[in-house]
Amino acid sequence: MQTFNVQGMSCGHCVKAITQAVQAKDPAADVQVDLGAKTVQVQSSLPADAVLEAIKEEGYEVSAA
Repeated sequence: MQTFNVQGMSCGHCVKAITQAVQAKDPAADVQVDLGAKTVQVQSSLPADAVLEAIKEEGYEVSAA
């Protein structure tokens, strides 16, 4: 499980956008978004930098936790 700190998430649309962005690169990825903690946990075969890039492409500021 990889954990990322993501700034700018505030609603269900954000959750959907991030989940779809990661799953576009790995359809089997399990994405858990915690809006309150501003974290995203991803279980995926993708390397962390690929997940970071997918989230950045959606316009969010993201870093490895």
